[in-house]
Amino acid sequence: MDVLFIAIILAVVAGVIFTLIGLISGSDETAVMVPATLIVILLGAPPEAVFAFFMSAVLAKHLTHAIPTALMGVPGDTTAAPMLEHANFMRRIGLPHIALRKMISGGIIGAFIALPIALLFAVFLSQFGTFFQENAGIIFTAAAVLIGYFSKGRWVSILLIVPLALVIQGLNLASMTILDKNLTISFFLGIAIGPMLTDILLATSNSARPLIQQKKMNEYKLAPEQKSWAGYFPNPFKVLTKKQTAAVGGTSFISSLTFALSPVGMTSLMGELVGTRTKGQYKKATTSLSTMNGVTESTYVAETIIPLIAFGIPLSPVAIGPALALFNAPPVYTTEPVHNLHTLLEPMDFLIYGLIGMVIASVIAYPFSMNFARKATVFVLKRINQEAIIAMFIGIVCLLSFYEGGIVGIFVTFAMSMVGGMLNRFLGVGVGVQFMIYYGSSWIISTLLGL
Repeated sequence: MDVLFIAIILAVVAGVIFTLIGLISGSDETAVMVPATLIVILLGAPPEAVFAFFMSAVLAKHLTHAIPTALMGVPGDTTAAPMLEHANFMRRIGLPHIALRKMISGGIIGAFIALPIALLFAVFLSQFGTFFQENAGIIFTAAAVLIGYFSKGRWVSILLIVPLALVIQGLNLASMTILDKNLTISFFLGIAIGPMLTDILLATSNSARPLIQQKKMNEYKLAPEQKSWAGYFPNPFKVLTKKQTAAVGGTSFISSLTFALSPVGMTSLMGELVGTRTKGQYKKATTSLSTMNGVTESTYVAETIIPLIAFGIPLSPVAIGPALALFNAPPVYTTEPVHNLHTLLEPMDFLIYGLIGMVIASVIAYPFSMNFARKATVFVLKRINQEAIIAMFIGIVCLLSFYEGGIVGIFVTFAMSMVGGMLNRFLGVGVGVQFMIYYGSSWIISTLLGL
């Protein structure tokens, strides 16, 4: 079957699935994107189609995550959390639908700005790719220290680097003894679902259940839909003012070059940078929201493309999270040696198939979000059980772990998720830090401890 045709089909599938997933508040990007991308890779999809699938998923997810954020005051995922203050203001004055339109329009503009900018920057950085590949162990360890310092846990994240590396290598040694092979998928799936599994474990514990138990039902008040454009597909440049479009363009350009920084941090920083220069609470809120959602898109696009093209190893917060399967999905893609989209695709392939994925996601998610946001939200609140969605993804994780290592793979996944999830929940050791420790654990143990 023609590669282009497969890429289009998978991009459509990703656009539909992640448009719907984005409606579900609190759906973590890493926990949902890593298993889905892994399945596509392990089913034998060509690398061009895998990339189109992922880019479509990223854009669709981050367009519709604005719906619960704006209409319900609940973050659609982690990158939407910084937008809550401005979104809640718009809800208080009865204009959540305006906030939603600004956010979605900013997101679609930011994504299409980021693709060519990030690609050009990645081509420039690719001349240093060999150095990064040869020193991957120490780079991952240094990145773990850096990311840990800027995480919620800060010093505890740094103090636990070596102990967590010992835990990982201990699990790896045990699985190697039983299976006579190293496990990879099981480990990073375990890290990805750690926070999700921890909440489930807390719910099953009599002593810990009060930490997450709610005394009353949540109540949401949704404003009526008001359509201010003709046709089905609105023009994002007409939804935003000229100043808002310029703000989205400028911040998206800047954030497309900062691939090593946290998307959440960049979203907050750019939102505050624009907000402090905007007079009037209404203009400040709408301009900040459009800018911030544009930055969530641009950072995700850039932090996927730049490490893929330039280095071939996951050296960005997005690369070590939602995009991890594009770098390492044994036996198809590996980082040691580097054999993944970095070696299989040319820069022009990233541009062409990235555009295919993003255009298809735009056609699916953008008009859907603009025209049916309220109806879709009501349907999700009334008909979709969030626990069932979580159970579905845990089932997918079990399937992939069993594929790699049988029952041992499943136990390794849940052991890793239990340790990592508890560290994340109670000590603030972020998922990004844990992924960096995982990738650097072999170098840490062999170099620092001589094992």
